[in-house]
Amino acid sequence: MKPDQEVLISGKNITKVFGYGKNKNTAVDQVNFNFHRGEIISIVGESGSGKTTLAKMVMGLLKETSGDIEYKGKSRKLKSHRDRKAYWQDIQAIFQDPFSSFNLFHKVEKLLNDCIELQGLKLSKEERFEKMKEACTFVNLKFEELYNKYPFELSGGQMQRLMIARIFLLHPKVLLADEPTSMVDACSRSTILDMLLKLREENNMTIIFITHDVGLAYYVSDTLYIMEKGKIVEQGSADSVLMNPQHPYTQQLISDVPKLHEAWDLG
Repeated sequence: MKPDQEVLISGKNITKVFGYGKNKNTAVDQVNFNFHRGEIISIVGESGSGKTTLAKMVMGLLKETSGDIEYKGKSRKLKSHRDRKAYWQDIQAIFQDPFSSFNLFHKVEKLLNDCIELQGLKLSKEERFEKMKEACTFVNLKFEELYNKYPFELSGGQMQRLMIARIFLLHPKVLLADEPTSMVDACSRSTILDMLLKLREENNMTIIFITHDVGLAYYVSDTLYIMEKGKIVEQGSADSVLMNPQHPYTQQLISDVPKLHEAWDLG
């Protein structure tokens, strides 16, 4: 599936500053972006590059110090609870640590049922059960075995799959995935990526990966944004950025991945 030309989320001169005076830290510095409907984007950079801070601003979890984020061509409004709820119906996230994303005192059934509540669907108990069962089946989990358990009773891999089951239920237009496979083994990593790509195909969902993994970014992405010290230093199609990198930082990132370096002979 190719991304549509419609720009779903855009950022103009987005800046985030923490602290004041001598302690001031500009985590994101005058960043611009256009994310299209159905597009898979990877924001790539090392730890401290500003990529997670940028993701939190896109998600609406952090307020930008300056600049403007537009959604569907209009300046985003997140002042009221109603505004935020409407925005989060469309935009969801999967984070690196799945255990921090769930209320550990709520059982799996409630965690999934809350997704149905967020959509405002009026369903019978049986219909809710079927929807939750379908979502678990999509991620190769058995709802009957999990619904009465708490998150801390599940493995890291099960938790990551449960997060994707939530996305299956919510049908967001945009998914922010911050290092979503860093805590699972290689086999689970491939499975989770395949599940996310399948959701994109079925729902024409925009996926924004936040990652330091150049190989993953190349494998899944239509478009790459390379971040260094809070700035976007290079952007373009995955092929153009990684096969013909222009910025020294991008060249360094690729040289640190031997297989990519050797395969493309980037010298």
